Amino acid sequence: MGMKYIDGEMLKKAFLAGAKGLEAKKEWINELNVFPVPDGDTGTNMTMTIMSAAREVAAIEHPDMESLAKAISSGSLRGARGNSGVILSQLFRGFTKEIKTVDKITTTTLANSFVRATETAYKAVMKPKEGTILTVAKGMADKAVELVTETEDIIEFCQKVIEHGDYVLSQTPEMLPVLKQAGVVDSGGQGLMQVVKSALDCLMGKELDLSVEGAASAGSVSGSAAVTDDFDIKFGYCTEFIVNLEKPYDEKSEHEFKGYLESIGDSIVVVSDDDIVKVHVHTNDPGLAIQKALTFGSLSRMKIDNMREEHQEKLIKDSEKLAAQQKADEEKNAGPRKPYGFISVSVGEGLDEIFKGIGADYLIQGGQTMNPSTEDMLNAIDRVNADTVYILPNNKNIILAAEQAKKLTKDKHVIVIPSRTIPQGITALINFAPDLSAEENEKVMTEEMQRVKTGQITYAVRNTMIDNIEITEGDIMALGDHGILAVGKAIEHTALESLKSMVDDESELITIYYGADVSEEDAETLREKAEESFGDCEVELHPGGQPIYYYLISVE
Repeated sequence: MGMKYIDGEMLKKAFLAGAKGLEAKKEWINELNVFPVPDGDTGTNMTMTIMSAAREVAAIEHPDMESLAKAISSGSLRGARGNSGVILSQLFRGFTKEIKTVDKITTTTLANSFVRATETAYKAVMKPKEGTILTVAKGMADKAVELVTETEDIIEFCQKVIEHGDYVLSQTPEMLPVLKQAGVVDSGGQGLMQVVKSALDCLMGKELDLSVEGAASAGSVSGSAAVTDDFDIKFGYCTEFIVNLEKPYDEKSEHEFKGYLESIGDSIVVVSDDDIVKVHVHTNDPGLAIQKALTFGSLSRMKIDNMREEHQEKLIKDSEKLAAQQKADEEKNAGPRKPYGFISVSVGEGLDEIFKGIGADYLIQGGQTMNPSTEDMLNAIDRVNADTVYILPNNKNIILAAEQAKKLTKDKHVIVIPSRTIPQGITALINFAPDLSAEENEKVMTEEMQRVKTGQITYAVRNTMIDNIEITEGDIMALGDHGILAVGKAIEHTALESLKSMVDDESELITIYYGADVSEEDAETLREKAEESFGDCEVELHPGGQPIYYYLISVE
């Protein structure tokens, strides 16, 4: 006899299984991202979104459909991070609108829930794109409607829906050429499939670990407000140096060298350029990396940092900074309410200072490496004592979370300026005019930031093909507003090549923000060469302090 329904206790376990299943595969899903940049994205964002809901679900002792629906919907919505996380939260929101009206879930309820979930998610995205998580969700919903008259068995129903979902996922590269060229399926769709497969495993009786850390205190602390020391650093020393080659060094040598470094550490970057090799590795024994490198030549620019010590110092510093920020917020909110205020997403001390200097009231730490959640946005809105609050997401993957926070805010007028990069956000804020209305400012700020071209210089973490450009692990990449600007072996050369793609006859200003891994000396050299190459443009240089990206470059 098959399974005819799902009750509250069964749904609780299935949802937790789905969350844990996604968490276990998040790094694999991250690796499906088209751009091989060194930061977590889809898998991380979807996991943090669903785990926010899982903590609330796990805390329910006597689950019924109404309490589960509220926990799943509210928890995922407030914890939503990145585009994929927001879409996942909307799928859950639509799903729960159906289940909260019943005591037990049947195949008919599931079919209706799948359809409602898909409709809700599509509505949340301004310009839905096929070949994404939305397509996979719609494929499963369509199959669910087809099957509802064929079987009442929950297990058989779910197996066939999942089988079709896998098929639709396999077709996503045919819908999005960029996926086909990179040789991957859509990462968001893969994440969704992982959730439903793990949930089905639970329903079928598979023994799974359903424990969720922090369940007892779910919702008590926001992600941005807590300073905790749960960060596990496997390899403690960040080791960097340059090998001045004195012995033969070919592709085989480089492959063997990388293999050795992988055996003693991680976060490895080995970049060769003529007669030098730049090396970066996290390891517990820097001496081993140094000894191996010495077999190829002499070393220079050696730098070894104790990351565990730095992490402890950062925790203390962040705690002090948070306390100071909270005190400042309290003092601000104690005064008269302003007509307008500004929230900006930022990353790096230098960029923080720039945003504060041009008028930002509150900064949310985040960006590409850690997308802020909807709840982070809501907390920030609450702390800005103003009638109208402008949000500058400064990253395309944060805009949806900001829009969700806007919808959830009732006591203030929230305007999201859809800035996709840090330079766009800076330009938008600079162009705010106090004498204009809120709507007029929204129009002006949006128009002005769209005149900014942005290049972001980082390194590749795997081999791939994008825009018909072959990229090898360790290559330096310049990412533009609409794709790859340049790929090379050296940071400075790649940055200058990216400028050639951005600067035209109408360009007047080049602004360079250098990151945490770039010395002031190297940044100044790039500025001088940019001035030589683009004499008609004024060139400005600012310390940004951003991680991951060596340079953020804007052209106006």
